[in-house]
Amino acid sequence: MPLPFLDTNVFLRHLRRDHPVFSQLASAIFDRIERGELVVRTADTVIFETVFSLQRGYKQPRPLIAAGVLPLIELPGVVLPGKRIYRRAFELYTNRPLGFADSYHVALMERWGLSEILSFDTDLDSLPGISRRQQ
Repeated sequence: MPLPFLDTNVFLRHLRRDHPVFSQLASAIFDRIERGELVVRTADTVIFETVFSLQRGYKQPRPLIAAGVLPLIELPGVVLPGKRIYRRAFELYTNRPLGFADSYHVALMERWGLSEILSFDTDLDSLPGISRRQQ
C-alpha cells in the first residue's frame, strides 16, 4: 500500500500548537509516527515551506525552528530521500548568516565533494572550503 504524504500544515500545526482541533490531530499523527504505528512520506519542498513559514510568517528564531523541525524529520517513520543532509543544513542555518535554502545547498555541496559555487550571493564568501565565483 502506498504511504500517505505528510503536508506542511501538519508540521506547522504540531509545532505551533495554535489551532484547537488541527494542532491536536497533527500531534496525534506525529505520536503515531514516533510509536512506529504510521509511516509517511514527505518532500524537501514541505521542509522548506515549513522553515519559511516558521521564520517569516511566525517570526520564530532559527535555533527554535531547527530544534522543532529536525527531530520530526529524523523520525524513522518519516520517509524523506536524503534526509541525513538536514542535520548539516540546520547547523549552517543556525550558525551562519545564510538562508535555509543556501544552507541546504552548501550541505549538498559538502556531501558531493564540491567546493566551488557560481553565485552572486556574497553571504557564501564567509564559508570555509567554499569558493564563490560570479563567472
